[in-house]
Amino acid sequence: MKGLELSRLYYEQIGRPALEEHFPELLPQMAMGLAGEGSECFGFDDELSRDHDWGAGFCVWLDRPDYQECGAQIQAVYDALPGEWAGYPARRESPEGQGRVGVLCIQDWYARYTGTPGGPRTLDEWRRVPEAFLATAVNGEIFSDPLGRFTAIRRRLLEGYPEDLRLKKLAARAAVMAQAGQYNYPRCVKRGETAAAGLALAEFAKAAMSMAYLLNRRYAPFYKWMHRGLRGLLKLPRLYDQIEALFRAGSAAEELVEGICLNAAAELRRQDLSNSRDPFLLAHSAELMSRIRDTELRKTHIMEE
Repeated sequence: MKGLELSRLYYEQIGRPALEEHFPELLPQMAMGLAGEGSECFGFDDELSRDHDWGAGFCVWLDRPDYQECGAQIQAVYDALPGEWAGYPARRESPEGQGRVGVLCIQDWYARYTGTPGGPRTLDEWRRVPEAFLATAVNGEIFSDPLGRFTAIRRRLLEGYPEDLRLKKLAARAAVMAQAGQYNYPRCVKRGETAAAGLALAEFAKAAMSMAYLLNRRYAPFYKWMHRGLRGLLKLPRLYDQIEALFRAGSAAEELVEGICLNAAAELRRQDLSNSRDPFLLAHSAELMSRIRDTELRKTHIMEE
C-alpha cells in the first residue's frame, strides 16, 4: 500500500472517529490530510522508503487561534492513536522528519514552505521561494477541510507562478538548455573532457525537466524526484523517456539533446510564448524575455531565476 492511501484509511477508520469523539465541536475547524515533506506525499514511495518517516499518520491543520488554544490537547489525542495498524508498523520518525504529521498550525505550515503565512503574493515574495518548496506545499491530498482555510491557500498556489515570473523562468531554462546542452556538451565531448561533458549534460537535463514543469504550470520537486514526476505531464509527455535515454545514450546523446530542444521549442510556439523557428533555444529565450510586462523583472539578468 502506498503511504498516501495508508494515511487516508488510517484517518477514516482510526483518526477521525477519535477526534470526533473528543472534539466534536472543533472537528469542523480542522483541515485534515497528508501533504508536505516525504516521498509518500508525492506518491513516489516504495519499499525502500519505509525505513524512516513512513507509516500510518496524517496532518491536522488548525488556524492559529485554534492551534494556540487547543493544539496541545488535540495532539495528545493524536499521540494516543495506535501506531502499528492494519499490518503496517508504527511510523518511525528520524530527527529530521519530526513534525511532518500530527497537529499543525496552518499559518506556520505555509510559512515553512513559502516564507509567508498565506503564501506568496508579490513578485518579490514568489521569487524568494525555492521551487521545490512550492511543490512540497501543494502535494499530497486533503481529506477534509470544512471551512476551507487551508485549501484556499493551496488552490491559489496550485494556479502556478504569476505569468511574468513563469516567462522569466522559462527564458532562463531555455538559455541553460542552449548553453549547456546544445553548445557546451558537444564541445566538451570533442575535447575529450568527459567529466565536463557529464556535468553539461546534467545541467541540460535539469533545465529541460524544469521547463517541462513550467510549461505544465506545475512546480518541479526536489532534484531526486524531478525525473519521476515527469510521468503523466500533458505537455512534453515524452520527456520522461527521453531523459532516461539521455543518460544511457553514449555517443547518441547529442542527437537526443537536439530532439528534446525541438520538442520544447514546438511547445513554446503552441503556447504562443515564442514565434521563433530557430532550433537553438537561445533565440526562444530572447522572445520569452520580450513578453515580460514587469519592467523591473525584465531588466534583471536572464539567469537570475
